Amino acid sequence: MPRPVPEQLADLPYADLLRPHAGPLRSDERYDTVHFEGGEHTDESASGASFLECAFTGVALSGVKLRQARFNEVWVQAGRWVACDLSDSEWQDGAIVGGVLAGISAYGSALRRVVLRGCKLEAVNLRAAVLRDVVFEDCLLRDVDFGEAKLTEVSFPGSTLEEVRLRGARLSKVDLRGASRLGLADGHEGLRGAVISSLQLMELAPQFAHALGIEVKDR
Repeated sequence: MPRPVPEQLADLPYADLLRPHAGPLRSDERYDTVHFEGGEHTDESASGASFLECAFTGVALSGVKLRQARFNEVWVQAGRWVACDLSDSEWQDGAIVGGVLAGISAYGSALRRVVLRGCKLEAVNLRAAVLRDVVFEDCLLRDVDFGEAKLTEVSFPGSTLEEVRLRGARLSKVDLRGASRLGLADGHEGLRGAVISSLQLMELAPQFAHALGIEVKDR
């Protein structure tokens, strides 16, 4: 069962403590109980910044650098983050609800106890990332690269996976049974350690055969 996620700002346990943010994002800044509401941030740098008990609602980030940023108990709603650099960032106890993540570099990032609900992820680079206790609920993952990543206790209820890459990935207790579609571009051997349904196994059989160099003929 997906864990409960606040749907509205007022549902956050720290909602009454939030104060509005104004101005650009800054590198190495500490943002504590800050509400980022609306607006667009373009080509700014917040590398090394830390966000503790913060909320982003309707915020658009374009080309923003967030390398090595830390997000702890951060809630993101209806955000649009495009071509941002989140390499080596850390996310813990957070949620992203109804957002778009496109052209994102999150190489080497770490996500722990994070829920993504109703999100669209397209061309997201999660190579060498570490994901533990992460839920992708009712999401679209298109051209998402988990190459060389480590996934533990990750699930995909109601999500659609298209051209997802798993080459060199290490999976443990990964539950793919709830995915509405399981489309892999490569790395079928990376499914070792995952749980799939018998129907998914049948659908993947031609891809497994191709990956193993097996030619299937009835006559």
